Amino acid sequence: ETRDKVIEVFGMVGIPAAESRITDYPHQMSGGMRQRVVIAMALACNPKLMIADEPTTALDVTIQAQILDLMNKLKEEAGASILFITHDLGVIAEMAQNVAVMYAGKVMEEADVDTLFAEPRHPYTIGLMSSIPVLGREEKRRRLSTIPGVVPSLFKLSEGCLFHERCSEAREECRRVSPPIIDLGNGHMVRCHNYA
Repeated sequence: ETRDKVIEVFGMVGIPAAESRITDYPHQMSGGMRQRVVIAMALACNPKLMIADEPTTALDVTIQAQILDLMNKLKEEAGASILFITHDLGVIAEMAQNVAVMYAGKVMEEADVDTLFAEPRHPYTIGLMSSIPVLGREEKRRRLSTIPGVVPSLFKLSEGCLFHERCSEAREECRRVSPPIIDLGNGHMVRCHNYA
């Protein structure tokens, strides 16, 4: 019965010759195949929520696309939700419906994916979006934007806004007081004194 279930979920995730692959060791599989096995393991217990932490890291672009397509397909077929944890804004644009942007462990901005990409509000989110390379830009030789400063130590966080030391819009209040989450409407939330 267990063997049949393994063959079934291997088939669901597109592992060819599933019956002969169930005894393979990880070193006998490609990176994409190993990723499919991990997804199959998650699917075996019929989850309502799958948590995917950097699911496409270290995979080439073609395999990344295959894994993302597979996850979309499985999400629809299984009726499960997927929580993606990623720094890859391309994956977010492709896969997400709602996005929470986190900095030093705190949600700084939350919105549906279209709103977040079109109208970012938090200075950190704006910095992330301005660092995305765009093909066909008129200023072809323009350097990508960076966010100045360094990420704070999670062992020694300041009292105020966690982003204030790197923020070009920081003021005294930002250094002293942690900003509340502000509802901008339509599910768009931002943690920033500029909107309080």
